[in-house]
Amino acid sequence: MTIETLFEIEGLRCIEPSFAELTEDLYTAMVLAEEADEARLLVDKGERPIAFAIRRDDAWGVTSFVFRACYMEVIEAFEKAGGDIYQEPREVWIRALREYYARELQRDVAPAPEDMRPDRPDLVEALLREVWGTRPGWTCLDCCCGSGAGSLVLRRLGMTPLAYDNDAELLARGLASGRLLPDETMWIDGTRAGDYLDGPVEAGVALMLGDISSFNAPMWEDIACELLDLSGETLITVATEPEVRTVAAWCEEAGRDAETWENDRDPIYDHWVCLSRQ
Repeated sequence: MTIETLFEIEGLRCIEPSFAELTEDLYTAMVLAEEADEARLLVDKGERPIAFAIRRDDAWGVTSFVFRACYMEVIEAFEKAGGDIYQEPREVWIRALREYYARELQRDVAPAPEDMRPDRPDLVEALLREVWGTRPGWTCLDCCCGSGAGSLVLRRLGMTPLAYDNDAELLARGLASGRLLPDETMWIDGTRAGDYLDGPVEAGVALMLGDISSFNAPMWEDIACELLDLSGETLITVATEPEVRTVAAWCEEAGRDAETWENDRDPIYDHWVCLSRQ
């Protein structure tokens, strides 16, 4: 479902410029700064406000409260403008938001050149099947998803991927190829992934987690530890043995176990594996 369908407003636009900015209170202030000609309110199944659409002249805009607080002033503005209340599950609205912003990214960002080796999805699938088999109904985070090899494979295993990366061009490539799906994809900072989730999920993967060096290790540690906090079982792959030892140490410092091994299927991208469970 699209945001237009859920609010029954053709041409509805999000006020926040990007998915990542859905956490910012300043957009609430922007909406409240001017009086609306008409308004509509979307609430979840618990009747908590999750989105507020306003019309000024002939243009409709919507701001969302799924990742930030909704203040009483918003309810007062809705009551003053008058309008209808709509109700949908929170997750339905979040999926619609992910799709909206992924489509915007596809429109505005030129895709990176194809970076997927033809055999890589099959190699990743063999690894994940060995570890997890099929897991219908599981949600699995695809951290630093790049152009979507992990998400493609997770769907093959019956999981629902939730992919995120900070590289817009790689995301655009994944969306163009179909490996990433718009309603499963987020352009965000991986160190803040928890700001865009309702809580931990069953599993998480981070395939080919960068080139970890003494210079950039703090950044990768922040990303990896955020993933560990958000996933019950976490699988991280790297290229070298020193890197996998570093990842295992991060897991242990976070109070998680860490099992590591060499993956002979792939001599380059996913050659070393760390599996961590809570």
